Amino acid sequence: MRAVLTPLAFIANRWTPSPRTVRRAALAALVMSVLIVVTGGAVRLTGSGLGCDTWPKCTDDSLIVTQAQGFHGAIEFGNRMLTYVLCAAVGWCIVAARSAKPWRRTLTRLGWLQFLIVMGNAVLGGITVLTGLNPYSVAGHFLLATSLVTVTTITWQRTREGDTAAKPRVPAPVRGLSRALLATALVLIAAGTVVTGSGPHAGDSSEIKRMPFDWATTAHVHAVSAWVVCALAVAMWLVLRVADAPADTRARARDLLIVLLAQGAVGYVQYFTHVPEVLVAAHMLGS
Repeated sequence: MRAVLTPLAFIANRWTPSPRTVRRAALAALVMSVLIVVTGGAVRLTGSGLGCDTWPKCTDDSLIVTQAQGFHGAIEFGNRMLTYVLCAAVGWCIVAARSAKPWRRTLTRLGWLQFLIVMGNAVLGGITVLTGLNPYSVAGHFLLATSLVTVTTITWQRTREGDTAAKPRVPAPVRGLSRALLATALVLIAAGTVVTGSGPHAGDSSEIKRMPFDWATTAHVHAVSAWVVCALAVAMWLVLRVADAPADTRARARDLLIVLLAQGAVGYVQYFTHVPEVLVAAHMLGS
């Protein structure tokens, strides 16, 4: 009796992608995960969050945007449609990883994790619309989108590596410092969503409920957490040089520090210039 193959196993038996194809599939998922964050920011900054006032339809009577909804409806509906392109890119990544010879099991699991995040965020996006852009739902929506960018980046990096056990490139204390840097960076990003949820740019031109925190205070807390992250990033860069870590590892620490400093500069400028949309978009993209 012949075993019944799953659709992925059926494809894998008939197609063997090259390592370059697998890398391209992972890169496509990464690019789309970044693009949908950018378009999501455009939705918020143009006040188009309720351009489609219900979900999963665009209006009670139409599945798609109508002429009556105008510019804001087009922006919001366009962002929703990109979700399908993102799903296609993630699906390509999963199929390519599963079909690779030998089977890249770790990459396949990462691909499925991407898919679960996309599905979860799509549902949360719908809840966000149905609750009238509740700031806590909006914050969760952004955090899940950031998680997707993280996972797609890891997947893309893993396509250039093997599936054998990882070999430490730096001593254990340095790895501990990297974990501390990661934890504080998570706090920094979460604090940023509170700043956004307490301040302007609610995502729609109508009256939208905001988080009950003083915006200036939340911005100061966010700034303090940013300084902590920058201090740890400087420490990481110096320690890697002292430990004579591999050149590419030192380069990544340097690049991270440059991005953090640029992010800090944009953050301070946008604070003192009353958060103009262009700088908010740049700060969000940098995060």
